[in-house]
Amino acid sequence: MAQETLSFQAEVKQLLQLMIHSLYSNKEIFLRELISNASDAADKLRFEAIANPALFESDSNLRIRVSFDKAARTITIDDNGIGMSREEAITHLGTIAKSGTRDFFSKLSGDQQKDAQLIGQFGVGFYSGFIVADRITVESRRAGLPAAEGVRWSSAGDGEFDVDTIERAERGTTITLHLREGEDELLNGWQIKSVIQKYSDHIALPILMPKEEWDQEKSEMVRRDEDETVNQASALWARSKSEIEDSQYTQFYQHLSHDHLDPLAWTHNRVEGRSEYIQLLYVPSQAPFDLYDRNKHGGLKLYVRRVFIMDDAEQLLPGYLRYIRGVVDSSDLPLNVSRELLQESRDVKTIREGVTKRALSMLEDLAENEKDKYATFWGAFGQVLKEGVGEDQANRERIAKLLRFATTQGDTAEQNVSLADYVSRMKGNQTKIYYVTADSWLAARNSPHLEVFRKKGVEVLLLSDRVDEWALSFLTEFEGKPLSSVARGDLDLGELSDDEKKAQEKVSGELKPLVEKIQEVLKDKAKEVRLTFRLTDSPSCLVADDNDMSGYLQRMLKAAGQAAPQARPILEINPEHPLVKRLTAETPSLDDWSHLLFDQAMLAEGGALEDPASYVRRTNALLLAGAH
Repeated sequence: MAQETLSFQAEVKQLLQLMIHSLYSNKEIFLRELISNASDAADKLRFEAIANPALFESDSNLRIRVSFDKAARTITIDDNGIGMSREEAITHLGTIAKSGTRDFFSKLSGDQQKDAQLIGQFGVGFYSGFIVADRITVESRRAGLPAAEGVRWSSAGDGEFDVDTIERAERGTTITLHLREGEDELLNGWQIKSVIQKYSDHIALPILMPKEEWDQEKSEMVRRDEDETVNQASALWARSKSEIEDSQYTQFYQHLSHDHLDPLAWTHNRVEGRSEYIQLLYVPSQAPFDLYDRNKHGGLKLYVRRVFIMDDAEQLLPGYLRYIRGVVDSSDLPLNVSRELLQESRDVKTIREGVTKRALSMLEDLAENEKDKYATFWGAFGQVLKEGVGEDQANRERIAKLLRFATTQGDTAEQNVSLADYVSRMKGNQTKIYYVTADSWLAARNSPHLEVFRKKGVEVLLLSDRVDEWALSFLTEFEGKPLSSVARGDLDLGELSDDEKKAQEKVSGELKPLVEKIQEVLKDKAKEVRLTFRLTDSPSCLVADDNDMSGYLQRMLKAAGQAAPQARPILEINPEHPLVKRLTAETPSLDDWSHLLFDQAMLAEGGALEDPASYVRRTNALLLAGAH
């Protein structure tokens, strides 16, 4: 096929401009990215060769080779992995094959160091080569294709690339970087070897470089006609923990996750028993951009006896731990295991249970011993961990102890109070854990439902995450203490309010005619109207009946496009409020006042009015009447 000149995808053009202007704060990282891609190509070949051994083409010794040419001013990274066809070269090197590219560019802040951390997450590390090169040439042939179907891809990063068909005897990929002016310090064997050992020592296949020795007569390094391995070249997780330094664990995590930050914690274990496997798990310190992407399958890399099987094996982790990164290497699973077989395998169920317990143990250790790191974890992944309360009944108690909340005792939205902390501070005659849900921390903090709790000095959890109300429908108690919503109609403060009940009964009798009249006016809006003594400053509030869905949950479901039973709320009015004290069953404008009390209560809890225009009209009429 003749040579073609094609244009990059628009997002790639943007990315190239970022790269060319040295987006990476440390430009030597380009070598790590390209070696990582070569390692992935070898993993893919191993996996495809399980079903089709002929893909090895009589060369099953997989390796990566890095070399440089001072005269030509080039650096070359060569691998004998899966390779690319012409179509794959155009697709993989001319576009960013990610659904989140628009999101990627929206997150760029102009801060080189922060922006650099996004590059690997979006799988676009290949383009980092343009930091040091003004032209990149890629020659490749996919395993299984004839030699005549090789491909050459070339670009100067200027918005276009050339693609040509070539003869290539070897499968795999050769990337040649033609260095920019001023990058000659990279044309040094010791420098390249140092970068490889710093960032890629954990790569599980050999990284080769031409062997160099010092020539005394010439007083320079001389290249020999043989290669040497410059990395450990063994699976890091298969080595003994005593042989691995913390820096090596961190480097492996960064290779595995394409995250340029250090992990918060990791655990490395060999499990023996009914099922034998090795697990190396990491807790990231920042959330990936696609944490809430329903089409993204989070999970672990699965190996069987050191042979790569698949990325993102979501069957090995429950959904609420989908941010955990790592490797599981099984001794028992078959090499031809598929995602479908994983769902049915007893061994996988055993591994999943073991991985889940080990991941929760990591989080428990952080929460107990490294509170600052746990606060970082909670800020990034707390909402996802809350999903586990509903998803994982077997570990619900462990997860409940890991939850963190904002409360009325704090002055910020920071979620740093555990349920155990709350229980330890409960008043002596308090029997329940109280909480309020709202659309935001500020709305929760200012909820009229909290007024009686402030008066009595009772702490209340302030819940403003979308997952909260759903999660607490599964978590009904903690350490024998029931969790109770302050916005429920059955609110009972127990001994906290015994001294007030007689006074309440007296007032209820006196205002019975007013309550009945308001209920008649609002019969289409409110399920019931009644007096309340939970309010001190507000004239009214809305509560849900015992068995009805809360207004907050109804609004959430509606916003998500889901059907929700439209239960009418209960209107509670405060008999001690000056506005209510002025009303009687005979008040001329009682209809307007009744609607106003209901609508104000709806607005106070974050709801939307069905007829805002009528609310404005009534409010203006009552204001004008009061002005005379």
